[in-house]
Amino acid sequence: MAGVMQKFLIASMFMWILPIAILYGFNNDLLPGSTTLSPHSLTLLSGFLAVVSVNVVIVFYICLALKEPADKHKPDASFVAEAKDSVKKLTSGVTNTDPALKKQE
Repeated sequence: MAGVMQKFLIASMFMWILPIAILYGFNNDLLPGSTTLSPHSLTLLSGFLAVVSVNVVIVFYICLALKEPADKHKPDASFVAEAKDSVKKLTSGVTNTDPALKKQE
């Protein structure tokens, strides 16, 4: 579980840092060729590249998640038992005293 959280935090960090760094680089003329662009083109290009960078990080994170072995993570037995009991109660026709459920019916 720690490995999953570590990957998530790193991906989240890059999703914030990369776009801000791209925008900062373009707006402060740190990237080569950005000084020759008009302000309108500079804004469009920097915004487009910032959005693309976030999407690249998301795709990379999804690829990492798909490479994780499925048998590595086992569901909590007590959670599964509670979920099964909950489904049995709802499908067996047992009346529930929950007012939200009565409202839905």
